[in-house]
Amino acid sequence: MRPRRLVDLRAGRTRVRRLRYPAGDVLIVSGLPGGGKSTLMRRVSGDTVLIDSQDVRERWQARMPRLLPYAVYRPLVRLAHYLGLWRALRSGAGVALHDCGTLPWVRAWVGREARRRGRGMHLVLLDVPVEAARDGQRARGRGVSAYAMARHQRASRLLLRAAEESRLPAACTSAVLLDREAARQLEAIDFDG
Repeated sequence: MRPRRLVDLRAGRTRVRRLRYPAGDVLIVSGLPGGGKSTLMRRVSGDTVLIDSQDVRERWQARMPRLLPYAVYRPLVRLAHYLGLWRALRSGAGVALHDCGTLPWVRAWVGREARRRGRGMHLVLLDVPVEAARDGQRARGRGVSAYAMARHQRASRLLLRAAEESRLPAACTSAVLLDREAARQLEAIDFDG
């Protein structure tokens, strides 16, 4: 399926095994921590650059002294993440971005960059219950503080509500809403020209 504007695949409305986007476009995968964003991004194929801040954090963590708290080098990790995203957007390849959802300015910036380069920007929004997301965090051996989870919940709720009301970001070409079951059924996300 090649999504156009808003496609709601939650609650078994439609069964889709493959999403297709034009080569060189940008896909933003957003939802709660532990909700399945990384799993979905592993299904992306084609000439696509995957951008996940957790990957950047883990690379930096491997180089830092074990006793050095993450808070000390977090600004460097964020800088490296956004620099990597900027390079990917300039490369001409398709880009799939793991979006924490709490920073709307990132989606706005990505949308502007995509539009400037004549590319589409698409959203995949995971609508997952909080408990399922927490289970996902525990399964991966990660956790998010109660404060951070509350911020993610608010941001996710606002983004989902806006999408449901067809109020997509200005540069957004399409949005797909997925629940846990629809995400499970999705086998591939292709950037195919």
